[in-house]
Amino acid sequence: MTDFYPRPTACSIRQPINSESQARVLQNQMPRQIQSDPQDLSNRGQATTSGTLAIVGRPNVGKSTLFNRMVGSRRAIVGDEPGITRDRIYGEAEWAGRKLRVVDTGGIIPHDKERIPSEIFRQARVALDEADAIVMVVDGRTELAAPDMELAHLLLRTGKPLLLAVNKIDTPKLEPYAEEFRRLGIQQLFAISAEHGNGVAELLERALTLMPPREIVAEEEAEPETAAEADEGAVVEPAEVKVAIIGRPNVGKSTLLNVLTGTVRAIVSPIAGTTRDAVDEVLERDGQVYRFIDTAGIRRKGKTELMAEKLSVVMARKHLEAADVALILIDAVEGVTASDATIAGYAHESGRSVIIVINKWDLVTTARRDGKPPADRKIYEEQVRRHLKFLSYAPVVFVSATNGENIDKLFSTLELVARERRKRIGTGEMNRFLSRVDFERASVPMSKRVKILYMTQAAVSPPTFILFTDRAVKLHFSYQRFLENQIRAAFGFVGTPIWIKNRARG
Repeated sequence: MTDFYPRPTACSIRQPINSESQARVLQNQMPRQIQSDPQDLSNRGQATTSGTLAIVGRPNVGKSTLFNRMVGSRRAIVGDEPGITRDRIYGEAEWAGRKLRVVDTGGIIPHDKERIPSEIFRQARVALDEADAIVMVVDGRTELAAPDMELAHLLLRTGKPLLLAVNKIDTPKLEPYAEEFRRLGIQQLFAISAEHGNGVAELLERALTLMPPREIVAEEEAEPETAAEADEGAVVEPAEVKVAIIGRPNVGKSTLLNVLTGTVRAIVSPIAGTTRDAVDEVLERDGQVYRFIDTAGIRRKGKTELMAEKLSVVMARKHLEAADVALILIDAVEGVTASDATIAGYAHESGRSVIIVINKWDLVTTARRDGKPPADRKIYEEQVRRHLKFLSYAPVVFVSATNGENIDKLFSTLELVARERRKRIGTGEMNRFLSRVDFERASVPMSKRVKILYMTQAAVSPPTFILFTDRAVKLHFSYQRFLENQIRAAFGFVGTPIWIKNRARG
């Protein structure tokens, strides 16, 4: 299975689909123009930018499928279960040389008083307020219902350009059913199949005509780093630091995202598993741009029953591996659990920089209802270190996401860890370091000892070092651990794992 939907090109949208097998082949086809994907930063050019297009509709009408088709990637989770999407999700689409921002929203049920639906409606209202045009999606295989009428009236009152996408019209025989939805009073009607791509091109073209061009964006390519500059012990500053917020369900990840970004970006509720799609928000602080990604709670496979939960865990792992820094949230009340250790292992093994965030610290430092004395920070950190020995390099920050306690300390730690992740040590300095290390102190069997001729840093993010040795043997784990500790003592590398490889001379 690929990670991309085909982009809405003329061949992928207007060509009729004659069988389910052909549809599956087309759906799993890689896009021809990868540079159009918003996550691909290697190919940059000029494009006319347009406004924001919001996709709204009732649950399970195909909004996320249409969103994925437009942005050209599996950004939103898609499934047969209604109500999978809850938070609003942003993506970037490009069509005919113009770019537009696309927003996917959760299924709207107006005036539903239950907590999750009402929060979904509030998130959708935010998307409507910032949209320049709106696409209302309906299920063309169902009859026109009262909630559709109610939602259409609400959207018409916004006064913004409105298009109606009658989805799931997969064959020409179904096109007459789309005309039934003209009773909604929306003039711009398009019969589409988001899954197969039929009619999406016409929908995009019409949406762009309703959103006049705003500006020309020209992004200059960064000059390549020279070998001399790379060997000066400099820190390579990234254009954007991606920070994944990970942890078990209901430890406060969405609350932390909201307080870090100063927005109500993610839905927060006491119901475990509220977040399903990864929610991201960009923030600039002290000249550095951060992209915070709130992921779904990761739980064991045996504990996930719904398809949406299984997919959300897979997507959380995927977003973790694409991040630079992982904030591992631990519930201070419950302490470190086996699941916390497993999640932390995912981050460590993938080479992400790590900050251990103890959330809900205010609940254990005040008067305890269970009669236990208030927690001591030093003792608590020692317990965390004991359970997560493999993250000895990761700093620990105690916060309360609910009241914003210690958030400034978290930001300063994040800035430090992001900088340390991209630190580069010159070869000359590394060899002078080697001459100072007393390797006789390393607890390594004599048969496993090797002679290090010289050492160089081959990469950053994470820092990767190559040892050139007198013979080709795999480094003993204790020898590697000793060398890593010596590197940290000399150069820092706070919060980031260090990878060490060795090669035989010649």
